[in-house]
Amino acid sequence: MANNEYFGADIASHASENYFMALWHTYRIPLILTALALLLITRTVLHLKVGREKIVYTPPPTPSEKAPLAANPQREQLVEKAPISAEVKKAGPKRVVGKVTRKKSPLGYKPASKDVKFQVLVFYSTLAGSTERTAQTLTTKLADTLKANAESSQYEFLAPIAHDLAELEDYDEYFLGLPKPEDDSQDIKYFYILLLPTYNIDTMTDTFIEHLQETHNDFRIDTAPMSALLGYAVFGFGDREGWPTEAEGFCSQATEVDRWMAKLTARKRAFPLGMGDTKVDAKERLDEWRQGVEDVLQNLGQTGNLGEGVVGSGDADESDVEEAEDDDVEVQSDGAVKLKRKSKKKVTSSMDDVEDIGRILQKGQDESEEQDEDEGAIDFTTYGKKNPKPTAAPKEMVPKGSPTYNALTKQGYTIVGSHSGVKICRWTKSALRGRGSCYKYSFYGIASHQCMETTPSLSCSNKCVFCWRHGTNPVGTTWRWVVDQPEDIFNGVKAGHYQKIKMMRGVPGVRAERFAEAMRIRHCALSLVGEPISYPYLNEFTAMLHKEHISSFLVCNAQHPDQLATLKPVTQLYVSIDASNRESLRKIDRPLHRDFWERFQRCLEILREKRFEQRTVFRLTLVKGFNIEDEAEGYADLVEKGLPCFVEVKGVTYCGTSSSGAAGLTMQNVPFYEEVCAFVLALTAALDKRGLKYGIAAEHAHSCCILIASDRFKKEGKWHTRIDYAKFFEHLESGKPFTPEDYMGPETPEWATWGNGGFDPRDERVYRKGKNKVPLRVEGEEAEVKVETKPALVEI
Repeated sequence: MANNEYFGADIASHASENYFMALWHTYRIPLILTALALLLITRTVLHLKVGREKIVYTPPPTPSEKAPLAANPQREQLVEKAPISAEVKKAGPKRVVGKVTRKKSPLGYKPASKDVKFQVLVFYSTLAGSTERTAQTLTTKLADTLKANAESSQYEFLAPIAHDLAELEDYDEYFLGLPKPEDDSQDIKYFYILLLPTYNIDTMTDTFIEHLQETHNDFRIDTAPMSALLGYAVFGFGDREGWPTEAEGFCSQATEVDRWMAKLTARKRAFPLGMGDTKVDAKERLDEWRQGVEDVLQNLGQTGNLGEGVVGSGDADESDVEEAEDDDVEVQSDGAVKLKRKSKKKVTSSMDDVEDIGRILQKGQDESEEQDEDEGAIDFTTYGKKNPKPTAAPKEMVPKGSPTYNALTKQGYTIVGSHSGVKICRWTKSALRGRGSCYKYSFYGIASHQCMETTPSLSCSNKCVFCWRHGTNPVGTTWRWVVDQPEDIFNGVKAGHYQKIKMMRGVPGVRAERFAEAMRIRHCALSLVGEPISYPYLNEFTAMLHKEHISSFLVCNAQHPDQLATLKPVTQLYVSIDASNRESLRKIDRPLHRDFWERFQRCLEILREKRFEQRTVFRLTLVKGFNIEDEAEGYADLVEKGLPCFVEVKGVTYCGTSSSGAAGLTMQNVPFYEEVCAFVLALTAALDKRGLKYGIAAEHAHSCCILIASDRFKKEGKWHTRIDYAKFFEHLESGKPFTPEDYMGPETPEWATWGNGGFDPRDERVYRKGKNKVPLRVEGEEAEVKVETKPALVEI
């Protein structure tokens, strides 16, 4: 019995243990969470009842209190335990009052205050002492200029200092990093000027160039260790008797230094490389160059950067990128500028320009077509009928922010007002770099770097298949927009042109003397885009050009006879003759006027009447498959009707746009230069058959362009196609009638005449890859014409 009781108790005890274990496993998680919550609540309550540590900070005594400074005042704090009083609770936490310390902006941008000092250092190399004397004189003149502009500058100018490269103990101090000021608290920004003669013997300049080269190629050193420099400028002295050209060594050492400094400073070239002949024009060239550098220094003092288009300025890259053999620039996210090593990836501009790459925005085309459909409901197209008055208020032709405005500005245009524009062409950039001017220089003596290309009307009445700006300019048959005043347009286009010229200042290869010349406009080509003659105040605009002795070259499309008849004399008047018959003209120009052929014929009659008042030109654009085959006779009939002073014949420039393709224009429509030559020979033969006295006067093979001139401009067997611009303005200002012969210029240079290519021998021809030259003998001519094996794809 006892055993049974013990056994029952054991069973009961075991059952009880199993029950509690099962209960624990069932409710263990809620129990644990409840316990943790109770502990947290208990700790919080106890923490609120106990006084917290109050930290009292004792600032270090000021010098005026004459108390010794603590070794480390940040660590010497008094800790006091006390309950938080009601006053402290009411006041809340203590606020920290002070100024935010901003990170310094990258060099080249506007500094924070005038505490920053500006130091110009002039480095020179000399053997006989002449360059040293020049450097000292330059330093004195710069000091006077900086002192005069001190009030308007945000920098504190320091007196310029001249250094002889031969006396520098270590080039690394100046040409690896930048000089360190004696007082570490000073913030000094540096600008370097280098004056370097070129010798045919080993000098310190050779050692200096070797140092720059080794610094750049040293893999242990940043590729642009001198990027903190505000800018630099180099001037070279040479002797053309020993080295006639740059290719043969004229100022070669200065050229080398300029190139390596561009790499080491991340392209902080502030002004183009200057060069002067020590026996001829060194003083004049140096004074001209110094004035340009002074302008840069003044701009640096006022704005803190080198100007638009220069690396570090933060502006768009309008100026050309470095050559393929140079390094590429990388602008980091923090604004710092460094150079990347050469890569095989092609660098492209952020700007779409049909002159260079043949691409434009389709969006702009759609917008212009919609504009033409919406606003073209009124019939303006019949010549001779009175135009109905528009019922709605006139609108702006190119409003800011519109797709058309965005497309044109993306291509590099500066839009002036609501309907005008200005742009520098690639020939301007080429001329600045000594790589040749356009055909207008070969034919008429117009220096491309002194020519402004603009238009007072971005609208056109044609949609030519070869137009470079398909879809990026509005169209219309009459003026139905807001009219800007000619004074505003004139001032605006000049300012826009000069602004774009300044953006070329840091481009490698730009010649200082041509840059200085480019800052004075001498010629104006009214042919940029659109139809300039449709602007209601065109005569007032050209009068403003002539008042400042700027020649005027106006191009019209032979669709506005009323405006052409009232046009006052310009330096040279062009009319585009794109076809010899009605059907071809309709296909090529795609005119909006219904009576386009009648308008065309009337313009030829007006041109015939004006041929003794001003120089008149027929401009023939040859499009293979459209207006070349069997049309020489038809063109000869048009010449006989208009009797122009000159006939320009050029091959079409293909822009590669989708709209051109839709119109039927492809690369197959671009004629080879030999085909243009053959057409010109056929046209002159047709003119001679009609008894018209015309001959082939000049050519510019690079532009695929040939000039036919009237015998009126031939004296003693020599062509005189160039213009005496001084005589033109003299006759114009006299108020008396005059003829084109009265301002006929000197003899056409031999290198520009037919059979000699037309490229200025003073410039350097730069060929792109794959463009080989082959000789071509034109039938009927003894001269050998050099042509390219590919169709011309250049802007004319």
